[in-house]
Amino acid sequence: MAFGSFDNKSAGAPMAEINMVPLIDVMLVLLVIFIVTAPLLTHSVKLDLPQVSSQVNQQKAEKIEFAIDATGTLYWNGEPVDRATAQQRFAAEGTKQPQPEVHLRADREAPYKYVAEVLADASKGGLTKVGFVSQPDQ
Repeated sequence: MAFGSFDNKSAGAPMAEINMVPLIDVMLVLLVIFIVTAPLLTHSVKLDLPQVSSQVNQQKAEKIEFAIDATGTLYWNGEPVDRATAQQRFAAEGTKQPQPEVHLRADREAPYKYVAEVLADASKGGLTKVGFVSQPDQ
């Protein structure tokens, strides 16, 4: 069954009007959905929460000045130490919270063997913050 007029001239021409009824139906459904859900989004439970007045305790990590001279002598904060003592101190410092920073100063003429030993001992002791201290070129 065909809808339209009995006029054969406009029978094959497309319809130039937009059917607004489906669009209005969709808009009304969306409006109802928003009207129903909007009060649910603003519903909240009123609580009387306690107020705190403490400040964050920022602990400063201490630093360890570790030096190696040209002959391979080890220094812990300016005090000469042997490797066994340095290992014990690294293990003791590795358990502290926050962990201290190790600032390693090695002489230019110091064999790399000593630097590698100190880095290995610090790592075995649990220290993760090791930095190399150097002098800029003049």
